[in-house]
Amino acid sequence: MTIQDTIERMTLRDRVALCSGGGAYETKALEAYGIPRLLLMDGPHGIRKPLSDGDVADLGRSEPATCFPAACLTACSWDRELLREIGTAIALEARQHQVDVVLGPGVNIKRNPLCGRNFEYYSEDPFLAGELATWWIRGLQSQGVGASLKHLAANNQETDRMTSDSLVDERTLREIYLAAFERAVTAASPATVMCAYNRVNGTYCSDHKRLMREILRDEWGFRGLVVTDWGAMNDRVKAFEAGVDLEMPASDGWFDETIMEALTNGELSEELLNESVGRILALIEATSESRQGSHQVDLDAHHQIVKRIALNSAVLLK
Repeated sequence: MTIQDTIERMTLRDRVALCSGGGAYETKALEAYGIPRLLLMDGPHGIRKPLSDGDVADLGRSEPATCFPAACLTACSWDRELLREIGTAIALEARQHQVDVVLGPGVNIKRNPLCGRNFEYYSEDPFLAGELATWWIRGLQSQGVGASLKHLAANNQETDRMTSDSLVDERTLREIYLAAFERAVTAASPATVMCAYNRVNGTYCSDHKRLMREILRDEWGFRGLVVTDWGAMNDRVKAFEAGVDLEMPASDGWFDETIMEALTNGELSEELLNESVGRILALIEATSESRQGSHQVDLDAHHQIVKRIALNSAVLLK
């Protein structure tokens, strides 16, 4: 059965429901249509999957996994092959835990040294960040696991991150803040791109039609899924118009009712909804291999890889 066949079988409400999360890190499984869940997990420096009996917010109770060096260090390696090796190793651990999408890499440029997420972004240079992200994504996705390039765009601070507004002129936006995203999207085709919490020039990223549809999709040719950062949805109707497909984690059905009303009164086109549903189904299909069989990883061997990566990344210090 094709994706289009599945969409035609689905009720309108089920199509709406598929476009938001079913749990903290997973999409909804709709068994009536044979649609399994997607599992999306942190992150760019190793898998963080909560224990089955644990609280998802308890960072200390997660499945055993390798802690890879942060991007602020590995960027100093200037080594494409090293980044591909990291991506491949993280993908193998993702498959062990049946994770479909790893939430990384991060390529936001470090605008302020006080930004709380500087550690997870590749350096300060757009060309370097774009190249290293490209090779990390290639390594990860070579194992059938999807990447999530983040956070589009100009996400430069953690303080007031859900209300801040990054004011950026066109040349600076293009040459500094979008260049790494453009390189990674066009050269590596990440499975997903994650939109940021903040506003850019007055418009929330989840509502930003120019960024998400006109630049990312129309100009760069991105055909994958656009997912919100967790809790970053602002206006669900505008988000569909902007080309944002999946809200994570969910709004307890509140946005679903908003969408149903918008579809009924003609404010939102059903065609836009179907486009997003199609992209979600395509990602489920593309990552199906990661859910098959049993995969075991030698964590001691990965720890040795980590030590070598850290040594080979200490170039500027040396």
